[in-house]
Amino acid sequence: MPNVSRPLRLGINVDHVATIRNARGGDFPDPVRAAVAAQKAGADGITAHLREDRRHISDGDIDRLMRDLTLPLNLEMAATDEMLAIALRHGPHAACIVPEKREERTTEGGLDAVGGHDRLKPLATKLRERGVRVSLFIEPDPVQLDAAKSIGAPVVELHTGSYCLLNGAARDAELERIRTAARHAASIGLECHAGHGLTFDNVGPIAEIPEIVELNIGHFLIGEAIFGGLDSAIRRMRALMDKARAASAGERSA
Repeated sequence: MPNVSRPLRLGINVDHVATIRNARGGDFPDPVRAAVAAQKAGADGITAHLREDRRHISDGDIDRLMRDLTLPLNLEMAATDEMLAIALRHGPHAACIVPEKREERTTEGGLDAVGGHDRLKPLATKLRERGVRVSLFIEPDPVQLDAAKSIGAPVVELHTGSYCLLNGAARDAELERIRTAARHAASIGLECHAGHGLTFDNVGPIAEIPEIVELNIGHFLIGEAIFGGLDSAIRRMRALMDKARAASAGERSA
């Protein structure tokens, strides 16, 4: 049986600190400073997405994150030769392969691991040989999970964006789809993460899912930091996650 009792980790995405910086140019606010602050506030890891168009995180940011962080760095990246070369050069703790379109505002949906299997497998092999932990950002679909396993990714991150946008019965159905996918991931030996669109109001039901061991959250927390500070936002999210996980564990033991 897979171990589903591990603590729930929180990864902080600092991309949108860089978005604010780049809106005006210059050096402020600094996403590396935000990453260090997140580390002090209790984050378990830092995520940064180096996009092909460099709309937020820059190559220099990745250099400094690798140099200054003691937390694991999760490099989000498209499945391109350029990004593969950058990941192989830096050797971050993890690389999460995501779909990427230049015209999108943010990542829209999960990677097609089934359709991209033959292209993704050699990329994943090269990253693993470099010592980088490979993750695929995919929809909560058992077929996609099986493809991720075949590709050789030990980790998947389930896309929670649809769950966050829906309401009522539709949201309940999407939540059940995520639960089913998380169980399937654990049953085939994949470590299961989740993220995209999570907030104080909707994180609880996702955090309750025992097979999910890490949530990656960025945009919402950076927005909340404007009003109450990054430290406060991260600590509140951490408390909500822990409360939900503890309640879920109590229900299972009962």
